[in-house]
Amino acid sequence: MDCGCNLGGKEQFCMEIVPIFNSLDHHEMGEIASIITSREYQKGQMIYMAGDRVDRIFIIHKGKVKITRLSNSGKEQVIRVLGPGDFMGELSLFANSTMRDNAEVLQRVSLCIVDGDKLKDLIVKYPTIGLKILGELSIRLERAENLIEHLGIHDVETRIVNTIFDMAKGGKEVTLKMSKGDLASHMGMSQETLSRKLSSLQERGLIELVGHRGIIILDKEGLEAIISE
Repeated sequence: MDCGCNLGGKEQFCMEIVPIFNSLDHHEMGEIASIITSREYQKGQMIYMAGDRVDRIFIIHKGKVKITRLSNSGKEQVIRVLGPGDFMGELSLFANSTMRDNAEVLQRVSLCIVDGDKLKDLIVKYPTIGLKILGELSIRLERAENLIEHLGIHDVETRIVNTIFDMAKGGKEVTLKMSKGDLASHMGMSQETLSRKLSSLQERGLIELVGHRGIIILDKEGLEAIISE
């Protein structure tokens, strides 16, 4: 359905939570809201696939989306998992090329969809939006470079420990935002290897596994010792 200029509900959420829009004033947000449509997707549906030409930006209002790529052999590599406030589709929009990624719905998702050509017009009018998009892309590039470093330099156990620390964000408890299969793919290993290594860390008293997606850090120093080896 088309969204009007008056901010409210889903459109207001998308304007306020996404960094590229949340610094705009009410009038500017109203202009963005006027070029937004909304749509819902069910779990397992594809929002777009590699090879598609996308002329819009998708902002997640509710739910989760998995961004993946397939190797020539058909092996899936999980790039990232996105949630409320995250956006996707911008590379195809600004590079004028087809998508290289696949966007699959992990959890029923509600999207705000921003028309690409009209957004470009507003970027010319409000350069701050373009600068914020560049800032977000820079953050994603840094994450991608860090992932490449982890895959190329560190062994499997070190990758797992680093990932646990990253997800814990200074705390002791972690709840996985994706399945262990997707997490394993993201870290460049099989699910069996991930499960085996996590069980080993638990047996050594370094972590505690809680249910299917919970991890509690029991011995931070012991985990840090693995990284420094």
